[in-house]
Amino acid sequence: MKSPLMQLLVRWLVLALGVMIATKVVPGIAVDHNGSTLLVVVLLLSFFNAILKPLLVLFTLPFILVTMGLGVILINALLFLLVGRLVAGFHVDGFWAALLGSLVVSATNLVVSAITKGNAKSEARRAEKRQAKGDDVIDI
Repeated sequence: MKSPLMQLLVRWLVLALGVMIATKVVPGIAVDHNGSTLLVVVLLLSFFNAILKPLLVLFTLPFILVTMGLGVILINALLFLLVGRLVAGFHVDGFWAALLGSLVVSATNLVVSAITKGNAKSEARRAEKRQAKGDDVIDI
């Protein structure tokens, strides 16, 4: 899975999974049962995380340092709330719902990343063992 396109698609799928879990777990977050609404939410959250989040982190860096990183959680919640205001069919009732929703999405991303990185490490170990044995195997 070294293709950048595949990595982007996996990130979007994980983000979509996190948003769906947040709609089921967090009261105050709801999405219409429409796949296009979820797609727009995922694309907008990805865009905001790529463009707006670095700018917000840069401008609020002193606050983030004073709060020992908790400011980043607030930025994530504000971006989640902003997406809730912009996308019709995705409802975020307030800041606390956005905060809990962003924590659920972050936790989902953390768990899936740990699982996929664990699989990548075990695959790398297997490849090293094959090389150490001196087997003349051609991987296709």
